[in-house]
Amino acid sequence: MNAVGLLLQCIVGLLGVGAVLITLASAVRVLILPRSAFDRIATGTFRLTRVVFDLAMNRVETYEERDAIMALYAPVALLVLPVAWLIIVLFGYSAVFWAVGIHPWSAAVILSGSSLFTLGFASGTNLGHALLSFSESAIGLSLLALLIAYLPTMYSAFSRRETAVTLLEVRAGSPPSAVEMIERYNRIHGLHRLTELWGQWEAWFGELEETHTSLASLSFFRSPQPRRSWITAAGVVLDGAALVNSMLDLPRDPQQDLCIRAGYIALRSIADFFGIAYDPHPRPDDPISVLRSEYDEVYDRLAEAGLPLKPDRDAAWRSFSGWRVNYDTVLIALAELLMAPPATWISDRGPIARPKLKRLRVM
Repeated sequence: MNAVGLLLQCIVGLLGVGAVLITLASAVRVLILPRSAFDRIATGTFRLTRVVFDLAMNRVETYEERDAIMALYAPVALLVLPVAWLIIVLFGYSAVFWAVGIHPWSAAVILSGSSLFTLGFASGTNLGHALLSFSESAIGLSLLALLIAYLPTMYSAFSRRETAVTLLEVRAGSPPSAVEMIERYNRIHGLHRLTELWGQWEAWFGELEETHTSLASLSFFRSPQPRRSWITAAGVVLDGAALVNSMLDLPRDPQQDLCIRAGYIALRSIADFFGIAYDPHPRPDDPISVLRSEYDEVYDRLAEAGLPLKPDRDAAWRSFSGWRVNYDTVLIALAELLMAPPATWISDRGPIARPKLKRLRVM
């Protein structure tokens, strides 16, 4: 073999090894690493799958039809991901087999496929080939085993998330509304019980931040009912806490402040992962997507319902705006990204209020 041919085999072999190592690193980041980590293979897979689903949604008109299509998006993309890994490993090992003497290229691909899927109908000619086959078989089985172990963890987190979202419908109606939630608590003489709600949702936001960054595809798993969504539920609770804090003339409750802070920290962490641009240090008087006239309508509605309101409406608006500005941008952007169902002050803001994404990162 001449020097050029030997150099070519070395280059092809190294490229094959690199492809396999990149795939293994991708699997570790997605399935094992207990923290958020951007991965190009997973992101590319989810993006391509999203293009197909976007094309399908162009043919439907109602939200219910779009929701039915998007309900399949995350599960399908998650199933396509290991296929992408296996294909990369297949051709990576094909390059390695070709580099160590399995010719022609078609024979190297056949041996790689036989080894990866543990079919055993093709074999090499020496011990080195056999060892490569064993390693490829181990990788193929490991990828499938990791995916099988990954799914129960993800669905367990999904179940805990959706339990709180479902219970919120009892308190905030369907579609959920922060104003409706406050009125319902008032009707049952339970405004003092809101402290318990803020505590529960503070814990929910803490778990949300951990699960929806380390298990990023979980963000795209939609609720069992079309009109429910984790992002609209998060917005309703945050707006509810901000309204009570700014508008109701009640004793100061530190728990609602903690709930809002936990909420916007969680949403910002998820936004960071998906590459959503926002101002991390907004001024209290920066503009928000909620209009003053909309806030005044809520003030009047709660006044008619007999709730104790703070007399200074201007100060109440400044207080609400100062809280909302911390999560306004990320809430609206995530609602758009996830195609959230209709919800007041969340998914009804229109394209002008929706910020552009710096980059769409999915995994």
